[in-house]
Amino acid sequence: MALLEVQHLQKVYTTRFGGNQVEALQNVNFTVEAGEYVAIMGESGSGKTTLLNILAALDRPTSGEVYLNGKALSDVRERDLAAFRRSHLGFVFQDFNLLDTFSIQDNIFLPLVLAGERYETMKKKLEPLARQLGIGEILTKYPYEVSGGQKQRSAVARAQITDPQLVLADEPTGALDSRASDRLLELFEEINAAGQTIVMVTHSVKAASHAGRVLFLRDGKVYHQLYRGEEKPEEQFRRISDTLTVLAQGGEDHA
Repeated sequence: MALLEVQHLQKVYTTRFGGNQVEALQNVNFTVEAGEYVAIMGESGSGKTTLLNILAALDRPTSGEVYLNGKALSDVRERDLAAFRRSHLGFVFQDFNLLDTFSIQDNIFLPLVLAGERYETMKKKLEPLARQLGIGEILTKYPYEVSGGQKQRSAVARAQITDPQLVLADEPTGALDSRASDRLLELFEEINAAGQTIVMVTHSVKAASHAGRVLFLRDGKVYHQLYRGEEKPEEQFRRISDTLTVLAQGGEDHA
C-alpha cells in the first residue's frame, strides 16, 4: 500500500467579487510510496500550492480524497488536525518559519513541546540530527544571528525531529544562495536515502533534478511525470527543462 494516495482531487474556489468559480484542481490522482522523493512542478496558477495545502491538511478538497498510510484526511476532525500534522507530517518552508524570540534549539523543539515530550527525550532526538545537519554550533543562537542556509537546515531538523511519515517542502531553496541550496539538496538526498519520504513543491529545475520523480501540473491536472532512475541530476535537469518548455508551449497531456 502506498504511503500517500491522492484520489480524484478537485478544488473549486469562489471568487470574492463576482462569485465566479475557479477550478484550482481537476481530478488529480497519484501515489507516493514510502521512501520516495517526489518533486511537484508547474507554472504559477497550475495548482501546486493548492495541492500542497491539501496534502498538509491545511485545506479541504471540494471532492476527492487524500490518504496517508491508509487513513483518509477527511476523517480527521477539525479539532484534531493540528495534532495530526505534528504527529505525521514535517514541514520545510521557503521563508524558514522560525520564531526570532526562540533560540534555534527551542525552535526545533517546538513541535515536541506542543506534543508534551520530556526535555531529556527532546535532547536525545536532537543530537544525531544536529550532527547530520551541521547545526550543533548554532543551537544556542537566535535565527537573526545565523545565515539563511543555517536557518533552513534548522527548519529541516524541526521537520524531522518528530520522525514524520512524510516531509512536505514548499520551495525550500527559494530564499537561499546557490551554495546553501546545493548543501540543502545534498541533505535532502541523504535523509531520503535514510528512508524519509519527501514531497517537494518547487519552481527550481535544479532542486527538482535531485528528486527521484517529478510530477508536472498544468491547469490543475497532472500533465506528465518523469522518473530519474539511475540518471545523474545533470541529465534529469535537461529532461525537466525540456518538459517545462513543452508545458509552456501548451503541449498534449501525457499523464
